[in-house]
Amino acid sequence: QVQLVESGGGLVQAGGSLRLSCAASGRTFSSYFMAWFRQAPGKEREFVAAIMWSNSNTGYADSVKGRFTISRDNAKNTVYLQMNSLKPEDTAVYYCYALTTRGDYWGQGTQVTVSS
Repeated sequence: QVQLVESGGGLVQAGGSLRLSCAASGRTFSSYFMAWFRQAPGKEREFVAAIMWSNSNTGYADSVKGRFTISRDNAKNTVYLQMNSLKPEDTAVYYCYALTTRGDYWGQGTQVTVSS
């Protein structure tokens, strides 16, 4: 079993920044990639960003390119999402996702609210 624990959400004004963290723990495992998704009220969950664990290759949704940066700390089994120039439409619950040698897992989510 692998546990993903997110932190760093909160309330911020438009134009501000937040950094989300997702720490993975559990029995010995290796991650193939980790990603962030988000779900706004009344909308489906959508992809935000992903990072390959082996080579740090990254990918982003068009809506966040140039504003969000995903990164990882191998030693801490942690992935980060630096969110800059936040917009009200970024308001959502942000979920961490990991595809590992023990299967795929989701975190519990962290709320990000951007006020206009």
